[in-house]
Amino acid sequence: MNRRWQIFIVIALLVLGGASLVVFLMLSKTRQENRYNGIIRTAAGQHQLPPSLVKAVVWRESRFNARARGRAGEIGLMQLTEAAAQEWADARRYRTFAHEQVLDPAMNIQAGCYYLSKLVKRYPLADNPYVFALADFNAGRANVLRWMKETEGTNSAAFFARMDFPGTREYIAAILQREPRYRREFSPGYFPDAPAAQSTPRQSKSR
Repeated sequence: MNRRWQIFIVIALLVLGGASLVVFLMLSKTRQENRYNGIIRTAAGQHQLPPSLVKAVVWRESRFNARARGRAGEIGLMQLTEAAAQEWADARRYRTFAHEQVLDPAMNIQAGCYYLSKLVKRYPLADNPYVFALADFNAGRANVLRWMKETEGTNSAAFFARMDFPGTREYIAAILQREPRYRREFSPGYFPDAPAAQSTPRQSKSR
């Protein structure tokens, strides 16, 4: 075998090895993203939320890392603050509860869905309540009220355009753009009474 063929074989093996590694990494990422689908489907259904939206929130908040911790003390898949987790625990009438308990994936998603559902219900007149709820989830009620002026109170496009927190605008846009790719994972069985999450208002794209 001449040297040219030896070089060709070595290159071919390297290419095949690289391709195999890429496939392995892609499959590993897919498994990581799908490992909580059952938990998400159950919790979203119980709280009348689209499971695809919940999964998109998990993706944006933690990239499916159940042990993730935020700078402000948020923890778990949906990055719950201690106050949000405690509110869920109080609703469940837990006599003893510690914030660290929501590092458990099932508990975290249950608590997160409870809290997100509560936020969605705050904006029943909005054309897309998820934009308002996600802003509330990320930036807090006080900022949402500050951004809700006149038509901004029900018009998600006007509300989105009024936000002066670029991080919150990016957060909402990322989730609503990601959500459609998860819809097929939950059909059939998509919670029928939950309105589908809509895309980010066209007339209010991030600057």
